[in-house]
Amino acid sequence: MIRRVQQPVLWLLVIWDAIWTVVAWLGAYYLRTSGWPVPLFHTPPSWELCWQLMPLVILLGWLAYRLAGLYEVHRLRRFREELAAALKGAALTVLLVLALLFFTKQEYDSRLTLGYFGILLASLLVLGRRLAWALLHSLRQRGYNHIPVLIVGTGRTARRLARSLLRHRWTGLRLYGYIEDRPSRWTNDLYIVGGINDLPRLVQEKGVRQVFIALPWKRFDEVRRVFAVLADSLAEVRLVADTPSLTPFSLATTQFDGMTLVHLRESPYVGVNRLVKRVMDIAISLTAIVVLLPLMVLIGILIKLTSRGPVFYRQERCGLDGKTFQMLKFRTMRVDAEKETGPVFTKPNDPRCTWFGALLRRTSLDELPQLFNVLKGDMSLVGPRPERPCFVERFRKTMPHYMARHMVKAGMTGWAQVNGWRGDTSLRKRLQYDLYYITHWNPWFDLRILWLTLWRGLVHRNAY
Repeated sequence: MIRRVQQPVLWLLVIWDAIWTVVAWLGAYYLRTSGWPVPLFHTPPSWELCWQLMPLVILLGWLAYRLAGLYEVHRLRRFREELAAALKGAALTVLLVLALLFFTKQEYDSRLTLGYFGILLASLLVLGRRLAWALLHSLRQRGYNHIPVLIVGTGRTARRLARSLLRHRWTGLRLYGYIEDRPSRWTNDLYIVGGINDLPRLVQEKGVRQVFIALPWKRFDEVRRVFAVLADSLAEVRLVADTPSLTPFSLATTQFDGMTLVHLRESPYVGVNRLVKRVMDIAISLTAIVVLLPLMVLIGILIKLTSRGPVFYRQERCGLDGKTFQMLKFRTMRVDAEKETGPVFTKPNDPRCTWFGALLRRTSLDELPQLFNVLKGDMSLVGPRPERPCFVERFRKTMPHYMARHMVKAGMTGWAQVNGWRGDTSLRKRLQYDLYYITHWNPWFDLRILWLTLWRGLVHRNAY
């Protein structure tokens, strides 16, 4: 795993958090006794009692922070992980202090004061940690507190990791070189310092404390060799997932009767997640229908005025579990568009489109009726774009893991679309992004994609 912070740094963090705990405790007492913003209606507890309780509050705070994982920090810790730990630590501290006051029957029993304490403590813990890490990151960017690391492998994943380490100098991880048993003319631009058998010597001589294994999936047998040769070493080892090779896999684990089960593929929409997803779809699609109804009526009138035929076009598509449904769109082509060609993909300047239909496709407004598919439950707002059954049968034979797209509902927009992979673009890239979305789904991810859909606009050069 990534090396934990050094012991002196950890003790500094403990002292730093204790200072903020004291500030929050005294600040909460001052806010309540000052009568602002809520007037004081009874005699407050004495200042002496506030100071007498402080050592216990600091001790309970330290215990809560430790239980919440606030001291399980490392060089690659993300802000959201630290934020969650700080909020948990503050909430647990308030509960422990409340329990202490209840069992000791202290006069210091103001719930509003404890509310102030919780708010101040959470805010100060987050602010304090941000200031501490900002200082440490600044020192690392200036060359202090660096540790040398090695990357095993020279392929796509290894090069991407090296670029990330160079870009994020604040981690303090300095690349010493690459380890490769199969150097070739494609690796001449890299600083290869030896093979896998040289790892123990390099770790000992160069003080390497981190070894990243960035080998492709097809060379997985060499991963065991790396662990074997480093068995007697103190260096820490981390495996870097070979994407997109591992994109279809969720890699979640479950303990069952003493055995570890690895979930390579599973739907993210289970239990509460399914309910949350459906509630979001209904609420947002219903709101969008109400707001956009005048625009949809206007588009329908213009379709009738510019070409003969129905306003809406129904097309069979594959959705959840591979089951088909009738997807709604505004009609953008002639009524007999596929009479001669049969099912084919659209192309630039497609002669089958009407002039107004081409405009609708360019602006993605022809997709608006799919809001009714979402409301009905055939589709979701966010998910892989649905394909026609004839194309699904073709792609499942040529694209590995293609059917994994149907473990979730098809969507009006998706992770592939907001990243530019729509229309006449790489099918392999679209599949890669769709599978990434499925394995990393959460409600916030959906909201981010919806925001990006609006922010980056519905108009796209590949939409036709």
